[in-house]
Amino acid sequence: MIYFDNAATGGRKPDRVLCAVKGAMSLCANPGRSGHKLSLACANKTQACRNLLSDYFDGYGFDRVAFTKNCTEALNIAMLGCLKKGDHVVTTCLEHNSVLRPLEYLKKQGMIEYSVCPLKNGEICANDLLGLLRENTRMVIITLASNVTGYTPPMYELKERLPKNVLLVCDGAQAGGHFPLSMQKLGIDALALAGHKGLFALQGIGALLFSERLNPAPLIFGGTGSLSVSLNQPDFYPDALESGTLNYPAICSLYEGLQHLRANAQKISDKIFSLTKYLYQEFKRLEGCKLFSKPNACGILSFAHEKYDSQTLSQILSDEYDIAVRGGLHCAPLIHQALGSSESGLVRVSLSAENSKAEIDELIFALEELS
Repeated sequence: MIYFDNAATGGRKPDRVLCAVKGAMSLCANPGRSGHKLSLACANKTQACRNLLSDYFDGYGFDRVAFTKNCTEALNIAMLGCLKKGDHVVTTCLEHNSVLRPLEYLKKQGMIEYSVCPLKNGEICANDLLGLLRENTRMVIITLASNVTGYTPPMYELKERLPKNVLLVCDGAQAGGHFPLSMQKLGIDALALAGHKGLFALQGIGALLFSERLNPAPLIFGGTGSLSVSLNQPDFYPDALESGTLNYPAICSLYEGLQHLRANAQKISDKIFSLTKYLYQEFKRLEGCKLFSKPNACGILSFAHEKYDSQTLSQILSDEYDIAVRGGLHCAPLIHQALGSSESGLVRVSLSAENSKAEIDELIFALEELS
């Protein structure tokens, strides 16, 4: 199958990732939960992954790196673990439901209020977002790259003008691995990551990187391997946020994925952008297709077809042409409302460096036939 659904999950993993997972599955222990040599070895690899994450994203130290099962859990910790009654939050219409649903839940519980920055000419305007701030605004939550269009908001402009008392929380699910991200240069207080997309890891591993200005309360309580004599949850990080057994094989995959990325980041980025630009140019000559994306570093291009709704077309491409794309609303309803695509959704093509121009030609051929 031609795999163009990398924004949902990376389809192909580097050999070093697969070897690391196989090794971890062959014989592994619970990292940091026992005192024997194998448990300590697993704990050391887990620590090495924390160090690498903090270093790669210019974070705030290993103790400010908490492993989660995905980016959604990381975002929930940042919101549910930090926001208090009476707080106001500003977010955008670009956001995934992993941001919107926790905010809506807190709003319905009478805890917070939130405002949504709209699109202006297809983009987020810093003036519009900053104009939504109130005296009680505690947090701005924004994606670093739209999972629907690949658009990236003006983060440096926002960072320069955002009041210092407002926390900046970023959804890095799509951006992580696709372009350089420095938490400290961008003033990011919390960065939520998904390992299984641009970071080349397995599904089931994510991370929350956070600054000293953000001290989330745990959402889950239990064993951490530390202070076992106490019935109280540890009050230090990362233990406070990591109850239960960590996904060690997935952590190994994330470590090796980051090493692969660190060695090949520019090559990977150039390939993805080149392929996305080629796909964009080929789409421009197609009849019956309307584009909603421009060439971007995340490899995302979404379009609507005049003849088919997005889910029908995605199914036809899968069943008849063996091409995997994603149709629908992509768990991001507000951007579809802004784009006017809520009724039929969009077909999202998302590329990786493992794709080729020949595969893109197959997709274009299929769409030409269907038109």
